[in-house]
Amino acid sequence: MKNVPARDCPKMRQKPILNIKEVINMIENKKTIEEIKLMNPLTWAYIGDCVYELYVREKLVEETNLKPHNLHLKAIKKVKASAQAKTLEKIYDDLTDEEKEIVRRARNTRNHHLPKNASTQEYMYSTAFEALIGYLYLTKSNKRLEEILYLCDQKGDIN
Repeated sequence: MKNVPARDCPKMRQKPILNIKEVINMIENKKTIEEIKLMNPLTWAYIGDCVYELYVREKLVEETNLKPHNLHLKAIKKVKASAQAKTLEKIYDDLTDEEKEIVRRARNTRNHHLPKNASTQEYMYSTAFEALIGYLYLTKSNKRLEEILYLCDQKGDIN
């Protein structure tokens, strides 16, 4: 793969990334929906963790004037396992049957990681939450991802 200077990259010549939609569209996903559905739910959670944390960090930067250390402390409170588990609980009834199935699969996936700062149940539900976010991201379900993140804002503890 050839290195292309940022100024020569069409995506980089555009305005700076300011919202999750642009981040979602920045990376080309070559996997089909069928391939994504067959992925291990922990892979969805791996991506979902990153997408959700970026969303929370960007929201904090846009809506506050906190210094970096305080941004970090506030973000940690919002993306920790217990907060994600509570958020999933609050938005669960708003999920489609397909999304509930994604959550169920991820929650029941065997994970050999032992949580440090959360109960096993909180960790399972936070993994399920991250998997849902990751699945929507990978399948380019942008509109639904936006709706879910909006629900997280309204019902969860992002604010």
